[in-house]
Amino acid sequence: MSKEVMDLTDVTVRFAGDSGDGMQLTGSQFTNTTALVGNDLSTLPDFPAEIRAPAGTTYGVSGFQLHFSSSDIHTPGDQPDVLVAMNPAALKVNLNNMRPGSTIIVNINSFDSKSLRLAEYETNPLEDGSLDGFNVIPVPLSQLTATALENSGLSAKEIARSKNFFALGMMYWLFSRPVEPTQQWIKNKFKNTPDIAAGNEKALMAGYYFGENTELFTTRYQVEPAKLPKGKYRNITGNEALAIGFVTASVKSGLPLFLGSYPITPASDILHELSKHKNFGVRTFQAEDEIAAITAAIGAAFSGALAITTTSGPGVALKTEAIGLAVMTELPIIIIDVQRGGPSTGLPTKTEQSDLLQAMYGRNGEAPIVVLAAKTPADCFNLALEATRIATKYMVPVMLMSDGYLANGSEPWKIPDPDSIPKIEVKFRTEKEGFQPYLRDENLSRPWALPGTPGLEHRIGGLEKANITGNVSYDPENHEFMVRLRAQKVKNIENDIPELDVEGDKDAELIVGGWGGTYGAITEAVNRCRKKGLKVAQTHFRYINPLPKNTGDVLRKFKYILCPELNMGQLSKILSSEVGARVQPFNKIQGLPFKSSEIEKKIENILGEK
Repeated sequence: MSKEVMDLTDVTVRFAGDSGDGMQLTGSQFTNTTALVGNDLSTLPDFPAEIRAPAGTTYGVSGFQLHFSSSDIHTPGDQPDVLVAMNPAALKVNLNNMRPGSTIIVNINSFDSKSLRLAEYETNPLEDGSLDGFNVIPVPLSQLTATALENSGLSAKEIARSKNFFALGMMYWLFSRPVEPTQQWIKNKFKNTPDIAAGNEKALMAGYYFGENTELFTTRYQVEPAKLPKGKYRNITGNEALAIGFVTASVKSGLPLFLGSYPITPASDILHELSKHKNFGVRTFQAEDEIAAITAAIGAAFSGALAITTTSGPGVALKTEAIGLAVMTELPIIIIDVQRGGPSTGLPTKTEQSDLLQAMYGRNGEAPIVVLAAKTPADCFNLALEATRIATKYMVPVMLMSDGYLANGSEPWKIPDPDSIPKIEVKFRTEKEGFQPYLRDENLSRPWALPGTPGLEHRIGGLEKANITGNVSYDPENHEFMVRLRAQKVKNIENDIPELDVEGDKDAELIVGGWGGTYGAITEAVNRCRKKGLKVAQTHFRYINPLPKNTGDVLRKFKYILCPELNMGQLSKILSSEVGARVQPFNKIQGLPFKSSEIEKKIENILGEK
């Protein structure tokens, strides 16, 4: 039958099912294909915290949301236009986030009495009227997959696991996506198991042809490529961008890259990615614990490597004393904190921004470090280079803040020309004459002298250092001098970073200031409000310690300062204490990123009250 083809400017799709239903794989393949088509996109993978939650329960639901468009977008979408629910639990978990009139595609084969009971449904939502107002498309996904693969030679379990490819093929047809990239991926992924490769490809194509031939779909959709600046693009997650960024920093600085890491969600993918790049001289060390990971990195920095360690909030807590050691020894290490919900083990697979005060102040003694925060997945690449530049130039530890939303989310990244990336100048002390371990240059940086350099032998450690000589010193006046000197060195970096930029209406009364992964939601909210005729400005903090030196001047120009954060108001406290800004916190602590509509409504409320 002939199907109507409708043009759309943007669509938000969410795949949801059990952890074993392959929703992350399905979403990733749909994302990669969408990137190849040329749409702008933003993703939100949503993992269950339980490693093996009981199948069919709401605790085990895994989701993947993708927002793609023919124009510039900044978020993975507030509400899905289409939900693919593989079982009743997936429907229950996601239904409250669906807007009336949106499309819900359900695998009706999974809505049996047992599955309904596991999802704690008293009645079948497909029959009790609770889905009235939605465009419900019932598809016997499991049965159709089994029929397509009945002569494949696969086991019943293997056939059941292929239903995600049937769903993927169906969605490729619905949104006019090509199947060839996924066909090639299947061939490469399952090249050692040809029966499974053939079965998955057959399920994919069965889903595609089902969309074409069924009367359940009367319309298919297409989204034109986005008009992005000319260049070569790839889809990239924040964790991938950090890994590639530090490999690039290694090449541009001439320093061998060393990662000391202990696996922790959601930072582990950085270790996984960097372990693939031994051809660039990258050395990855999976330590027995967080303390061993950072102290190994400190040793690597002492020996002249670009030394990094990756972790999340609980790991930062364990690394705290060693971070103080890096402060005292004034060695250039970079601590990457991919934040998650806390406290303690908290919400390991959910996002939060609750480690900022820990990054700023969470060490014994006066131990200032540089704190940077990436604003998008692609920006993680830029901040990896910047963290390296600052750490090596000023001989100081740097904490680079990311979060679960940035780490696992993805967006198109324009691959830069390698020759356009500036070289990172690194100076090792080689002159024997006049050497002292704690001499200072114009940046207040001490010399970086490699162990074994003739005439430059020296000791470092955690006890307080005498100025210039670096000998152990308990002198009261020297201690105060060194504490103030280390703080001044970090403070002086404000002269070497960009000033705070303001976007939007410079004459507005309200400015929205954020940090980290709130950038996309703030940007969309501000843009929407400005289109409505409201005067709003926006700024975003990528440098938090030190703050840009014009921070106070910028913020004092506005009557209202709104600061959305995924915490209890940590940046708000810093801005208040550091520059005296009267900030209005806007806080969300649910393990989920902001929706742009939430910030939009808050802006309207503030200006309405005015």
